[in-house]
Amino acid sequence: MLIGIKDIAKLFAISVVICCAAFVCTLFMNYNIDIASIKNEITTPQGMVMYEAQVAMGKVIAGIAGGCLVATTVVLLIFYVKNYIDSHGKELGILKALGYSDIRVAKHFWVFGISVFVGAVIGYAAASVYMPTFYDVQNNMGLFPQMQPEFHFSLAIFIIALPTVFFMLLAILYAFFKIKSPVLGLLREAQNIKIKVSKSEKGAFPFLTDLKKSTLKSRKILVFFVGFSAFCFSAMTQMSMSMDELASEAFSFMIISIGLILAFMTLLLSLTSVVKSNTKTIAMMKVFGYSQKECSGSILGGYRPVSYVGFFIGTAYQYLLLKIMVDVVFADFENVPEFNFNFEALAVSAVTFIAAYEIILYCYSRKISGQSVKSIMLE
Repeated sequence: MLIGIKDIAKLFAISVVICCAAFVCTLFMNYNIDIASIKNEITTPQGMVMYEAQVAMGKVIAGIAGGCLVATTVVLLIFYVKNYIDSHGKELGILKALGYSDIRVAKHFWVFGISVFVGAVIGYAAASVYMPTFYDVQNNMGLFPQMQPEFHFSLAIFIIALPTVFFMLLAILYAFFKIKSPVLGLLREAQNIKIKVSKSEKGAFPFLTDLKKSTLKSRKILVFFVGFSAFCFSAMTQMSMSMDELASEAFSFMIISIGLILAFMTLLLSLTSVVKSNTKTIAMMKVFGYSQKECSGSILGGYRPVSYVGFFIGTAYQYLLLKIMVDVVFADFENVPEFNFNFEALAVSAVTFIAAYEIILYCYSRKISGQSVKSIMLE
């Protein structure tokens, strides 16, 4: 088999993201299907108002949260396929030299979809277990008749089967176009990374500045992951703290849990990839006498502004989302509390994020200093 079990195990991040997406979508979509079946049994005006509100909220959350997580999975899958092809160029080049066609080689990448299947199954199963509690929370005011979760085969197909097939085909298609490069290019594991040195840059250490810029430009997808991790942390933590009067504590806990998992997982993934892809650069910098601070600053320092931009975008996103839900989606509902920007939540989230991010950067900086030149050059 072209792709081994160890390679599939590295797709843990995809499984986690899809698990979160499947969990959220299964809960709200299953609930909306079940509550629609008892709509005629709701006789009180308050019950109908709550019914319309919960159905609208379920559609918004499943659509936005599910859509964002699926889009993130697309980026993750492309990242892993590209990384595999870049690191196994010689093997792929040999197969093509032996007469294997591009599509024959690319079709082996269907196994990348297994990570999606595993994550979707776990997320669907976890949602099924939590669903009775979720139904009780949604009906904590007793406005609806008692309702038990029902199994919907079509929903299972939509949550598990369709995403699995879609991402299998996506992996094959992207791999097909990616390995269409010449055989010699694959055999040499050629990497088309262009480093543009600024001629107008003046200073004591222009090399460090140029290295910081080229590190960002050569790994644009990792820039996205760093920004996305800050976005998740900012949006989910502030959203959970701002929903005291709009949702239950259980819902707020679910939101912040998913946000923290995605934030730290993508951040650790991106920074690990940054350090790993720049090991030879770090080795040469140490040979020429650059300090640990200069090495870590040039390799990791460029991602700090990216994370702060991601945090700002996440802050704006959560405010606009909640504002739209209150002022647009629930505009016709009575007794909906007015929503204003929560500056206290912003302060708590910002201080926590800066502390956590700087601690993680420090740990990776120590990791850079712990790498010996000999071990790097022997790789």
